[in-house]
Amino acid sequence: MINSEELVKELSASLPKNLAKDIVDNFMQLRRDLATETLERSSPGKFIETVVQVLQYLDRGSYDKAPNVDSYLKNLESQPANLSDDLRITLSRVARASYTLRNKRSIAHKGEVDPNIYDLKYLYSSSQWILSELVRQVLSSDMMTAGKIIEVIQIPVNPLVEDFGEKRLVLKAGTAENELLTLLFHYFPEYVYISQINIDMDRRARSTVSNVISSAYTKRHIEGNKQKGYKLTALGYNKALNGISA
Repeated sequence: MINSEELVKELSASLPKNLAKDIVDNFMQLRRDLATETLERSSPGKFIETVVQVLQYLDRGSYDKAPNVDSYLKNLESQPANLSDDLRITLSRVARASYTLRNKRSIAHKGEVDPNIYDLKYLYSSSQWILSELVRQVLSSDMMTAGKIIEVIQIPVNPLVEDFGEKRLVLKAGTAENELLTLLFHYFPEYVYISQINIDMDRRARSTVSNVISSAYTKRHIEGNKQKGYKLTALGYNKALNGISA
């Protein structure tokens, strides 16, 4: 797994720390979403928005708090800028394609076409390329370090949840608690009926599933009831993230 703190530290040498942290955090969220096949989150859009802020900072030493992402990327290559052609033309086109897909495929809001896992795979692959290129440009004076970081960014994602239509299977072996939290992370922020949880965790005894739901509820990792189902709390969400990132 990528050492996000190290990546933030390296990028912060040339970028404001908040931008370095934002772009790494959103990339890691995309990675986790792909690992758990979780669709319809806004992290792809947030990632590209931060990319625009990074480009603005590299160009002029400042950035907009709320940039007009599509307009900036559309017009960047035709305007004079203190950026290499790799960033001004190539990266801007890749970023705009990703942002367009995010807008048109219900990734963050209601769109024309329902999202699919291959949309998320594309968005993650493009984010890998974008982040790798930014690392190459920002760390141009230390290409050995840049190369090592890029190798880590390019590590393939191992899926943790596989969707079989009526059933989701957590592929990573572990405790019943980790399986439940990973499963609910996949569905987040939706409530999941106990009947569906039992289907998804059918390799475990019903009593085990019932006990782990009760335990997670007692620990405040999940909220809900037998009628409407259960979902992760903020505490449970962070617990699931730690398990997924381990």
